[in-house]
Amino acid sequence: MKAKVKVGVVTGSRADYGLLYPLIKLLRDEPQFDLCLIVTGQHLSYEFGYTIDEVKNDGFKVDKLVETLLSSDSCVGVTKSTGLGLIGFADAYSDLKPDLVIILGDRYESFAAAIAAYFAKIPIVHLHGGELTEGLIDDAIRPSITKMSFFHCVSTEAYRKRVIQLGEHPERVFTCGALGIDNILNETLLGKSELESELGITFGHRNILVTYHPVTLENNTSEQQFASILEVLSSFDIDRFFFTKPNADIYGKVIIKMIDDYVKMNSGRAFSFESLGRKRYLSMLKYVNCVMGNSSSGIIEVPSFGIPSIDVGDRQKGRIAAESVIRCGTDDSSIYHAIEKALSRDFAAHCKSVKNPYGDGHAAERILKILADYTGSLSDVKKSFYDIEFTV
Repeated sequence: MKAKVKVGVVTGSRADYGLLYPLIKLLRDEPQFDLCLIVTGQHLSYEFGYTIDEVKNDGFKVDKLVETLLSSDSCVGVTKSTGLGLIGFADAYSDLKPDLVIILGDRYESFAAAIAAYFAKIPIVHLHGGELTEGLIDDAIRPSITKMSFFHCVSTEAYRKRVIQLGEHPERVFTCGALGIDNILNETLLGKSELESELGITFGHRNILVTYHPVTLENNTSEQQFASILEVLSSFDIDRFFFTKPNADIYGKVIIKMIDDYVKMNSGRAFSFESLGRKRYLSMLKYVNCVMGNSSSGIIEVPSFGIPSIDVGDRQKGRIAAESVIRCGTDDSSIYHAIEKALSRDFAAHCKSVKNPYGDGHAAERILKILADYTGSLSDVKKSFYDIEFTV
């Protein structure tokens, strides 16, 4: 009988957990694998909703906690959090001894998890490699994790080519689609009245969901950019504003304060949430007219709901996007025209038939099959650089 493969899965925030959920569920239920769940980052912070409770409420056993989050959003604080995570992951891997580790994306806690796994000679399965986010420190972290990883499960064919361009062998780079689409197509979402009751809100005729995060490769631009968004939004006839607060990032606290102040000044019209959770967030997308901000969700998941997304600034610059995504600058005029377009009847109708380039809702199944079919030795993590021959 073939021995079980012990798979460590790292989750550090509400965002990556929401994406990883369908894969974690398959790994838990598949007899061939022994799931080890490692929870870290803002999951363990009350300031960000203590979302480890969501993980537990979904019925998953948490095998290790790795503290990384310091109460600071400065460059120094994030650097120290990464170092703290590196120490914690070294201990976690030593105790759990996983055969491989699954890491999604590009945040600093993912970076710490990857470095510790690489030093421990544990093969890394990297999800969502090859993507670009030119406004973020993540844009350097992501290819760094790629170079430490053994398997690569990317969301589009263009991203597969980019990972291969980094010298990764094509036989270990797989186009699987985005896990977020799995949730949309396979989750039973909440009805409007049920969602309103759970969140203590009411939807109006026009509703906008705003998710704005700091642009971490810019110095102190977040306050000015977000102030422009709030000012322009207020000039439109919109019944309800729903804000999801930013992740634990450099300069994030100023955004949180601005959201809190805006909600106080617009009681009954504006609402904010530290964390909606996977199901409630996706359910809300069914009942809003538009999503605005600079989150990857606006580009990857939202198009599957047939509604417009407004992507403000450079945070997601470089990502492949559906035709329903409106990119705009950070000045008042650009933001105004983007909102005007998103709320127009013609564009809203066009969005209903737009194709999402990020997959068909079977990414988790593809990833599981790749791991199940692998016949090589997981103890050998040596790789050779794959050279692409260029014609001049």
